[in-house]
Amino acid sequence: MKRERVISAVAHKNTAPVPHSIELTVPLEKKVCDYLQIPREDLWDWFDCHIEEAKYRRGEWLPGEIYRDPFGVKWDRSGADKDIGIIMEYILKEPEIKDYRVPEPDLGFVDELSSKMIADGRDSYKFGKIGFSMFERGWSLRGLENFLADLAGEEQFVFELFGQILEYNMKIIERALSYPIDGFFFGDDYGQQRGLMMSPATWRKFIKPNLAVMFERVKREGKSVALHSCGDLSAILGDLIDIGLDIYQTVQPEIYGLKKIKENFGAHLTFWGGISTQKDLPYVTPGEVKRIAREAIEILGKGGGYIAAPTHQVPADVPVENIIALAEAFKNQ
Repeated sequence: MKRERVISAVAHKNTAPVPHSIELTVPLEKKVCDYLQIPREDLWDWFDCHIEEAKYRRGEWLPGEIYRDPFGVKWDRSGADKDIGIIMEYILKEPEIKDYRVPEPDLGFVDELSSKMIADGRDSYKFGKIGFSMFERGWSLRGLENFLADLAGEEQFVFELFGQILEYNMKIIERALSYPIDGFFFGDDYGQQRGLMMSPATWRKFIKPNLAVMFERVKREGKSVALHSCGDLSAILGDLIDIGLDIYQTVQPEIYGLKKIKENFGAHLTFWGGISTQKDLPYVTPGEVKRIAREAIEILGKGGGYIAAPTHQVPADVPVENIIALAEAFKNQ
């Protein structure tokens, strides 16, 4: 039933209850598991989630809580941020490739995660996932400010780097699609609180063509395409629809207004999110959490096209009681 609910939601059919998903950052996950007195591996089932993700990013841990990702970027996770961290040193110090080559993906890891997810026996909608799928991967190698400048003045370098990143991603996508997954989930943040981090024209020039290639390959297999991107994407949501996006995460109500985005784009997109980790979950009471969840479901769930969820992995400043209340609201629709 859970998988079928997601399929119905993506097909813009009314579902009751609406499908839901909750993801927590590492510190909050520990707090919630301690509160519930359950092991981490049981939390997904306690939340009664509808969606699973095979996250195809195998790195390695170094001493001092340093994580080295598959591209060789070292992230310091010894501080408050245990999920992403802070880049220690940029690999590409100048806007030129020189001797650097994007690595070969670990396709054995793709096999391992995909087969494990498919065989886990859960009634869930199953995504393969690539985070840092284009723009974020570029700036992780160059630094955000440097890479934004590159987009403005180093066209050939950006095209060459994105070409290598696309080649890397396509190898993962091809392998993942050999498994009976339901869709593919891409992560790539483009938005700020007000608009994009770059002009829409720049996004269309450098990023949209690469997304179109990846989306088309997934859609050719009859699978759904989901994209996570924080911030205000109003200027390019139409472009994303044109190249085949089915599911948009994350929908921040403080940016869009739920009624407005449903009216403007609800016929074409399934929204995943809608419950604010910025303005609501850290501050309101558990009773208000349940009210906010009901309102989001009522607005975004009308006519299908909604996966109820927080707008992001929930950070550690959210009280555990509010997470419990949110899960109860979802489970008791």
